[in-house]
Amino acid sequence: MAGRAGGRPPAGLTLFIRAIRLDGAPRAGYPFDLPAVRALADGRELRFPTAVTLLSGDNGSGKSTLIEAVAVAAGLNPEGGSESFRFATRSSESSLGEHLTLVRTPGRNPRSGFFLRAESYYNVATEIERLGVTGSYGGVSPHQRSHGESFLDLAAHRFRPGGLYLLDEPEAALSVNGCLALLLRIADLVEAGSQFLIATHSPILLASPGATILEITPEGPIREVPYDQAEPVALTRAFLADPGRFLRHLSL
Repeated sequence: MAGRAGGRPPAGLTLFIRAIRLDGAPRAGYPFDLPAVRALADGRELRFPTAVTLLSGDNGSGKSTLIEAVAVAAGLNPEGGSESFRFATRSSESSLGEHLTLVRTPGRNPRSGFFLRAESYYNVATEIERLGVTGSYGGVSPHQRSHGESFLDLAAHRFRPGGLYLLDEPEAALSVNGCLALLLRIADLVEAGSQFLIATHSPILLASPGATILEITPEGPIREVPYDQAEPVALTRAFLADPGRFLRHLSL
């Protein structure tokens, strides 16, 4: 099936959020002029048919803004964290979340939720220390671990079955092995009834089994694509096959 990566989705999918749509949003100005947001104009729904939905797109396409808005609409802290996190180091979130409607599955509510925003996880780590809840994150403060280790601790100890997890470019802190470890953890949590919405550039994370890959184009449409046609996958393969062809275009 187009857009699926790594085989069939697991049986018994738990979809807490089936789709999103814009209601009563302005038509001009940031963030409504971003390609990802323009694609939701005129009441069109963006559907999440599988337990893992991956948003792919170039820098500036709006995928991180869209993930952030879903987090806000779901009641999660805009800077990262769960519903119980209410700190703000610098309020920089867009107004998109105020206009976003989450199309939920009746009678299905997540038992846990978390918004991992890679760029501000340092601030989340500080709040974890302040609240004295390091026990839920492996028993060690994230500040005492490397950036990548703290991300994997979060996934291993704080992400629980039956949860809704929104991840914004988690590969930013992860090695190749770290991405593979996260991929395995995601698969285990999906089998245990969790749902993920992930913005990523990583060809490894885009291979999440049974996932739907939604690619945001510069012109605005969001299209479902198969794994092999996702831009990060195709470009990475082309580069690895012949690095010199790309490097010859660099100004040295």
